[in-house]
Amino acid sequence: MGQNDKAARRQKIKLRSKTRGQGTAASPRLCVFRSVSQIYAQLVDDVNGATLLAVSSMAKENKELKGTKTEVSHSIGKQIGEKALAQGITKVIFDRNGFRYHGRVKALAEGAREAGLVF
Repeated sequence: MGQNDKAARRQKIKLRSKTRGQGTAASPRLCVFRSVSQIYAQLVDDVNGATLLAVSSMAKENKELKGTKTEVSHSIGKQIGEKALAQGITKVIFDRNGFRYHGRVKALAEGAREAGLVF
């Protein structure tokens, strides 16, 4: 399987999952992106086309996070959950963005659930 095949597969899954749920202001979409070394999560209101809040492992406050990439992803999930609850958001639609639900994506989701988000 070549690199283009993997990218095309992920794009097809991504488009298919976007048709299942649109984020609103009351229930935004928790969009996850993972690169080789970093992980990013953001809450998106698709109706207004706005990002409500974003957390990443690249942010200044997260530079001191130590541990494996999975442990860092778990703490990023907790952070976005706590920030969402501070803004009054309790329910979200989880968008894994074409990535498989295991490893770092699963750790981020579990961290967000531990913080109190419902999806």
